[in-house]
Amino acid sequence: MNTHTSPPVFLEKLVPPRLRRVEKTAPVVCRNGDVPEMKVLSVTSEIFPLVKTGGLADVTGSLPKALEPFGVETTSLIPGYPQVMRQLAEADPAPERVATIEDLLGTHAVILKVRIDNLNLLVLDAPELYHRPGGPYVDADGTDHPDNWRRFAALSKAAAEIGGGLIPGWRPDVIHTHDWQSALTSVYLRHMGIDMPSVITIHNIAFQGQYGADVLPLIGLPSSLYAMDGMEYFGDISFLKGGLQMADAITTVSPTYAREVLTPRFGMGMDGILNERVSVLRGIVNGIDLDIWDPATDPHLPRNYDVSTLRRKRDNKTVLLQRFGLDMDDGPVFSAVSRLTWQKGFDMFADTADEVIFKGGKVIVFGQGDHAIEAQLLATAQRFPGRMSVHIGYDEPTAHLIHAGSDAIVQPSRFEPCGLTQLYALRYGCVPVVSRTGGLSETIIDANDAAMSARVATGVQFHPVTTDGLRLALRRAIHAYEDPKMWARLQNQAMKARFSWERSAQQYASVYTNLLRSNGQLATDTNSPGN
Repeated sequence: MNTHTSPPVFLEKLVPPRLRRVEKTAPVVCRNGDVPEMKVLSVTSEIFPLVKTGGLADVTGSLPKALEPFGVETTSLIPGYPQVMRQLAEADPAPERVATIEDLLGTHAVILKVRIDNLNLLVLDAPELYHRPGGPYVDADGTDHPDNWRRFAALSKAAAEIGGGLIPGWRPDVIHTHDWQSALTSVYLRHMGIDMPSVITIHNIAFQGQYGADVLPLIGLPSSLYAMDGMEYFGDISFLKGGLQMADAITTVSPTYAREVLTPRFGMGMDGILNERVSVLRGIVNGIDLDIWDPATDPHLPRNYDVSTLRRKRDNKTVLLQRFGLDMDDGPVFSAVSRLTWQKGFDMFADTADEVIFKGGKVIVFGQGDHAIEAQLLATAQRFPGRMSVHIGYDEPTAHLIHAGSDAIVQPSRFEPCGLTQLYALRYGCVPVVSRTGGLSETIIDANDAAMSARVATGVQFHPVTTDGLRLALRRAIHAYEDPKMWARLQNQAMKARFSWERSAQQYASVYTNLLRSNGQLATDTNSPGN
């Protein structure tokens, strides 16, 4: 098996001799004698609170803070979208220009350094690529930007150049990439002959960055990469596959998902390469920022509460019902905060929402996604005025209010790498109703008789992941709600569950440490996190 400690043969021939090896960074020293100090460059297409479309931003925004106690200093490279540049304009101190790339895939780019919300940021300011209306990936009409292949190849190439010493006086020890948007970083590192360990995290393998092979020369990569052991993917190329081939370590966002992606059903065509590289694959469950998601201090809530004052949650429910124009009775509120897609199962929820409504409950759906599923949910809501509300869009304060005011959160995902919504729901005493897949199966304990008797149940799971399966799960949840003692026990057990970043951050620090050891940059230390 190729251990990827040196460039594959087809790349070795293309790397100029002067670039085939660069001087390694200074050896990593230890803080307090046992925790290695290291610098990590995180390369991501979104990061909370600057720009967010989903859970990726929450992870990349909260993991750097969680890594600090383990001696890891993270700097995040992000594109200079309009919403990012607006926040930079208000930053104090002002951003510092630290590097210029005269020709970044045919455009001029500047790298700005700034600190916002305790995050160390490098912003890739390339107006031709990023200064445009719409979101990070789609235009104002919801259509993919036609040059996304160039936009995110540029992000990856800039990251590789930073790894090679582009910024005077600063060079990371490890580069951590996220999903297909930054996956090419490790490919550029190999092609440019830069000796820099890299990690790629798969947040959702369904998104693969698949484009025609004719873009290879346009992004500065050789046509020889169009090969089975390169980036070739069903007649096209895949940015994600390139990253999976070239990265030194691969992680997913839950151990269950790490096993699932090895199968044809969940591997989405990548199961072959992942099985080939299984020795460097590891699942690390996501955590949440317990300071941001805390009902006791959350500034977005009309009334704060904790596990000892759970009755106050009712005040948030009243405000929530008013906000969404629903009837003010005592029936349970089942909500969904999600991308409205087939993957997330919301076509099934459109077909089963009546199960809640006919039992006296109310339904709130908050999110956006596939237009057909949005229309299906809106049509269902029109049948039940005062009982169901669908809002197409997203904002952070409303998401917090929904968790605080709802009785249950519904996540009927057909596959789910980890999921964060159910973790937020637990924290807010909002009982999750989830499918038994990926990280949902790991983080929620089903309210079966044994788990309830042992006082460990935190939600309701269902399988198979079908409309009938979801309908039965909703019935079970409503039955539990009708027993006040049972429901209160579920809420209490949910709020006592802890999914902070501490353990997961330690595992990421271990991954980085082991890479530096194998790269000869860190002496073996039996006390460090990798052992």
